[in-house]
Amino acid sequence: MTQEEVEEWLSHIPVFAVTDSEGQGVVLRPDNDTSVFYFFMNPQMANATLETLKGSNEDMDLRISAFSLGKIWFNILNGGDAAAVKLKKPGSDEEGTIAEGVQYRLVPDTRDLMGARMLLTMDPADGEKLKNGGDFSAEDAQKAIQKAMKDSPKFKETFNQIPVFMIQQMRMQKQDKDGTGDPVSMLPMYFSLQNMVSTWQQFLSQAGEEAKDVEPAINLMELHELVDLMTKESEIDFRNVLLIPPVPMAEGGPGATAAPSEEDAISQQMGGTLGDL
Repeated sequence: MTQEEVEEWLSHIPVFAVTDSEGQGVVLRPDNDTSVFYFFMNPQMANATLETLKGSNEDMDLRISAFSLGKIWFNILNGGDAAAVKLKKPGSDEEGTIAEGVQYRLVPDTRDLMGARMLLTMDPADGEKLKNGGDFSAEDAQKAIQKAMKDSPKFKETFNQIPVFMIQQMRMQKQDKDGTGDPVSMLPMYFSLQNMVSTWQQFLSQAGEEAKDVEPAINLMELHELVDLMTKESEIDFRNVLLIPPVPMAEGGPGATAAPSEEDAISQQMGGTLGDL
């Protein structure tokens, strides 16, 4: 896939950041020598950062802005430390501020980060116990968490390592744009482990008795590695892979939660995208 195709593949995934009322990005200094701009996969995590900043910057009119991951993937997130980025107000033709020497960090949902670590470190016996509804005590859970924190071979950082989850047996049918051809079988990949599990449960409940004993083959990849594979020769046609944005769990449990279409993914989130980057 070309860079343009990858950008399009990522375009419907919203990420969130703190900006001021003019749409200018708020750059933070976690230490005296580093300037950082954070993008969050989870809008609640972005909002927590917003509230913290409001507490110490009462005079600033701050808000959460939504970005398209496709638009920022190459030229900002992976543009190198020397990348100079101009941020301007949405819908404005006025010149924006040039930001240089800023580190751009994409922050995963901490629950999905921990879920990825636990998938990589959980003992088979513990997995069987959980699957069969066995007695998984608080002490067992604490041990599993400690092991995930200590022994996970990947996802050790809290930023720029984004887990993507998939179940090999799952497929979705996508109609072509003009609606005349046969539906295409798509492999869904999820940023949210919880969304994937709930969708799998829906699949099992609708499939009936013949699917109740199907064992889900859960696979895990890191987003940067996935994009790197997409830009190289591969036996996999990534045009038939559908990336599912995180969806908050609806009241009423998994059955009330549905993944949005690609067209609705950003429009259902907070605000519009931030200008041209």
